[in-house]
Amino acid sequence: MKDTAGRLRRTIALLVAGAAITGLATACSTDIRDHMCESGEYPVASVGSSSGGACVGNGKQPSAGYVRYPAGKVPQHVDDKWDTYWGTHTLDANGKLQK
Repeated sequence: MKDTAGRLRRTIALLVAGAAITGLATACSTDIRDHMCESGEYPVASVGSSSGGACVGNGKQPSAGYVRYPAGKVPQHVDDKWDTYWGTHTLDANGKLQK
């Protein structure tokens, strides 16, 4: 009986340790950067402004005064490569880079 109780305690301890390691590994691999928009939305730029933007529901067109970012140049996270880039560049009403 004593041997069975000892094995049970070791098994429980191993399960708890395994669960803790799994939890830590999952937490470390989670992307904690701030997304530009919520799930089901995409970011749009404010025409002629390097500081304005909004989020639009997937399948919907941007409101007047906003345009889609050019393909491949859409910011995904706050302060990512494209968010930083668009902080110093602007788009016209046709979504073309203003010079």
